[in-house]
Amino acid sequence: MIDIDARGKEILEWLSTAYIGIRTGQATPALLDSIKVENYGSMMPLNQVGSVGVEDARTLRISPWDAGSITAIETALREADLGISVATDSAGLRVIFPELTSDRREQLLKLGKSKLEDARVSVRTVRDEFMKDLEKQQKDGDISEDEKFTQKESAQKKVEAINTQLEALYTQKEIEISR
Repeated sequence: MIDIDARGKEILEWLSTAYIGIRTGQATPALLDSIKVENYGSMMPLNQVGSVGVEDARTLRISPWDAGSITAIETALREADLGISVATDSAGLRVIFPELTSDRREQLLKLGKSKLEDARVSVRTVRDEFMKDLEKQQKDGDISEDEKFTQKESAQKKVEAINTQLEALYTQKEIEISR
């Protein structure tokens, strides 16, 4: 039997992670989590080749553990196409995030809305799988018509609760972007 609660939790975690990668007015190290750097012949996450810290509201400081990897980190940041500028100095790299323009805010809101819709589609898919499973169980004689109806109502309530949580995540991100 499909566990709607567990699958819903996975979808909520996915959306939360996706929203961390969407930049708001505040620079956070999590914005660079998806960046991979070529280091000693293999691709490694940025946080494994150096430390990433916040210098100020719009600037992150990357201090590589190996000074020889500065150019590789700089190349990876430029190729990531995040709309940032990178400055290199003796201590490492500074990643400067520009002020968000109104156009960029609109783009980020659309991206957030599309991620929300992807999550909703995933929830609907889980619900549909659950409903098909219920139908099969009833046809096989494992559950009665009344039990099927009760489980369908219970599943729908769980789906509505998950969708409410997804909407709350989007609303929170919308507020962050709009600041």
